[in-house]
Amino acid sequence: MLNFKTKMALAVAASALVAAAPAMAQDTGATIGFIGGFTGPIESLTPPIFAGAELVVKQVNEQGGILGGELKIISADGACDATAAAAAADKLINTDSVTGIVGALCTGETIGAFNGSGLSGNVVFISPASSAPALTTLEDNDLVYRTTPSDALQGVKMADLLLAKGVQDIAITYVNNDYGKGFADALTAAYTAGGGTVAASVAHEEGKADYRAELGNLVASQNLVILAYANASGNTILRQAVESGNFTTYVGGDGMVGDDLLSGIDAAAVEGLIATRAGAPSGGAVDIYNAFASDGFVANATYAPQAYDAAFLLALAIEKNGSASRDGLSAALREVSSAPGEKILPGEWSKAVELIKAGTDIDYEGAGGALDFDAAGDVDGIIVELAVEGGTFVEKGEIK
Repeated sequence: MLNFKTKMALAVAASALVAAAPAMAQDTGATIGFIGGFTGPIESLTPPIFAGAELVVKQVNEQGGILGGELKIISADGACDATAAAAAADKLINTDSVTGIVGALCTGETIGAFNGSGLSGNVVFISPASSAPALTTLEDNDLVYRTTPSDALQGVKMADLLLAKGVQDIAITYVNNDYGKGFADALTAAYTAGGGTVAASVAHEEGKADYRAELGNLVASQNLVILAYANASGNTILRQAVESGNFTTYVGGDGMVGDDLLSGIDAAAVEGLIATRAGAPSGGAVDIYNAFASDGFVANATYAPQAYDAAFLLALAIEKNGSASRDGLSAALREVSSAPGEKILPGEWSKAVELIKAGTDIDYEGAGGALDFDAAGDVDGIIVELAVEGGTFVEKGEIK
């Protein structure tokens, strides 16, 4: 991993010295934004993700606040759509004057939001869920980060998993956007390199009521991989695939992991459905985070840990930067997320603030594991296997 501490320390210190004293004296705290698909194809996935970010705000304020004041979060609906996300970002950045943004969730949503107002507004974005490889090459002036690994990794791990299970041929249908195409390309490359055969690969458009024509072009294999969203085309395609009787094995990516996927489908017909998503390694940081689970918070919900990490890192960077200014925030983010430094674990906000005030380097280790951003703002990570058992998704463990 690249270490930016030496390279950026003087710049971070200079910006903090200029801004810290007025901000602390004014006791203004800070406001961050959240952009996610509260409506649209991932509407069932978004609330638990937002809850991860909200938990950070609650913990920060319970432990003394930020910059001597209160941390606030304002959410906006990006609808998993680039145009809607651009409007959401415009409001958060230019009307609500947020310091940074957790989000967006869908990759096209993140790119649309950032290109709409983020770049011109010099706003740091930390996405907990945008996994498409397209984000790696985005021209972003070092402002866009993500706490989930790229689908370049998830595609490889899905291929490894299927080949290890003896699945020698597959048919793929993917939603025709950055997420779907990027995932399908990564899966295809890794699967064929490992000796598997992609018998058919068909893009599909979101929002249709009937995908039987697309399914008719996928019958060359009985093993169907669906790279789509649980609330939308993923559910419709899976339901119509089951009705067709042409497939025996079903596989989905992270966008398919949600209880809504099985709505209107006989659970017995998809028993054993295989899925993948970003996971977390074992260790103290993960155990601490998982202990936050309660009746109102599902700690292991898809991308909830990554949202918690994104919000915690954003808050740490603001505190490190010494003000609610956007200037210098990206450099401060790299400072608090990488070694060397004293380890900060989930929930350890007051400890982190004391160390920052003392001038001590910190290194956050989060709910999703280590978060050492590379030059593109990407992180390493692990991918886990899930399976549908008794009508619900059950995590089976890391894909090695």
